[in-house]
Amino acid sequence: MKRLHVLMVAVVLMSMFSVQPSANAEVKMFNEPPFSHYKVSRGDTFWFIAKRYGLDYQELMRLNPDVVPTNMHVGEVIRLKPEASHHSAFEDQVVALVNQERRQRGLNPLQHRADVKNVAHKKAQDLINSNYFSHQSPNYGSPFDMLRTFGISYQAAGENIAKGQTTPEQVMRDWMNSPGHRENILKPEYDTIGVGFYHGAWVQMFIKAR
Repeated sequence: MKRLHVLMVAVVLMSMFSVQPSANAEVKMFNEPPFSHYKVSRGDTFWFIAKRYGLDYQELMRLNPDVVPTNMHVGEVIRLKPEASHHSAFEDQVVALVNQERRQRGLNPLQHRADVKNVAHKKAQDLINSNYFSHQSPNYGSPFDMLRTFGISYQAAGENIAKGQTTPEQVMRDWMNSPGHRENILKPEYDTIGVGFYHGAWVQMFIKAR
């Protein structure tokens, strides 16, 4: 089940989390992880995840240094294998997928600018750490206010946000299947993008630079 909100220049998408098994349901155990990433469910701990997937507890923590063991967030994505992509790779993959969609329609690709990427990543962190899901941040205000706060000048701007998807392909598929999100991704006027991913929260910030 998904909830969608579309705004004039900023749109929002969230995937709801799957229903958890009852206490009496049998938990399947693995000798090794069958996939590279895992989405945290209610009640999960590093110890339980390591035991379920046949991993060393310390190695699992080493693979996820940004995750606080005592404060794991439901829906955040952790790495189960050393070759699994880190958040920065996820962000770059989203940009590649955005530009693939734009090129297929004869549009110019977007530049993944470091300063805009920094703002998008901070917004993703803010969505998780301040426990809200909205374009209006309790700490930074609107996306437009936030860009200006971090010294970003622009003629036009937009934002897509999402929560709960586990891969760049999944979040891009959801965004492209929503008219408002797709409009931001394919807007000809935009020339710059910043992508942030943090603990299951995804942010795209688009601008037309001055």
